Amino acid sequence: MKIAVNVNGRISDGRAATVPALDYGFLFGDGVYETLRTYDRRPFLFDRHLARFRASAEQLTLPMPLDDATWEAWLAETMAALDHDGEVTIRLLLTRGVGDFTYDPAACPSPTAVIIVRPVTEVPAVQFEQGIAIRIASVIRNHPRALSPRIKSNNLLNNILAMQEAIRAGASEALLLNDRGELTECAQSNIFLVLDGVALTPPLDAGLLEGVTRNFLFEVGEAAKVLVREQTLRLEHLAIADELFITSTTREVLGVTRVDEAVYGHGRPGPITRTLAAEFRRLAQGRFQGEA
Repeated sequence: MKIAVNVNGRISDGRAATVPALDYGFLFGDGVYETLRTYDRRPFLFDRHLARFRASAEQLTLPMPLDDATWEAWLAETMAALDHDGEVTIRLLLTRGVGDFTYDPAACPSPTAVIIVRPVTEVPAVQFEQGIAIRIASVIRNHPRALSPRIKSNNLLNNILAMQEAIRAGASEALLLNDRGELTECAQSNIFLVLDGVALTPPLDAGLLEGVTRNFLFEVGEAAKVLVREQTLRLEHLAIADELFITSTTREVLGVTRVDEAVYGHGRPGPITRTLAAEFRRLAQGRFQGEA
């Protein structure tokens, strides 16, 4: 089994797993999700991901059918069903469930819970060595009063449109601005700029998802003796940045060496990026040492 999928407690291969066509996750994108990965076959920062998962569901008034212990048990069963002994990527999903063609949540009495487990796709070594290119998207980040970016929603059209532009331009990520022209985040990651040895990332009120890996980087910075803090960032900060990098569950800390036509670090990730990336991996891989 290359991909194991658990739908409401029933595990099957990814090609065979199904949800009904009348599920609101399919009809309307009405649902939330989390992506995490393992180190030493243990889900990394699982409690933090579950907390954000629940917070996203609460903002949609979407009832959570499982307690944390049950999510953890179902995840262990799904991982065990996968024919793979290495590290895995995990996606938790919760949708409104099956109902009629209406926006009334009362039409869906039973939410749909899904867990998808597949082998980790490691970032190519060349990207860690040479960094990636990102594109400034023409579409802006959803305004928080239209759709809160703090909800990790299954409806990702804003991100998809930005990524389509990036892909057409040969870039690996898309950087979104808000309606004020401030940097928010990338389509699949959070953004950091290094200025005068300090790693800066946009504040939450810029309109972005509070990334679990983003938050963990403050701890990484403390361990590495690199100051990491929030600051409102604009395009002019990009022009004077010494280094750039992104953070995400699947890409950890990854250097950015090109934004549109601008090149950073002569095409190589800078020293702060490399230090934080190494310290992140050290902390992530060593987090479970000594645990039973």
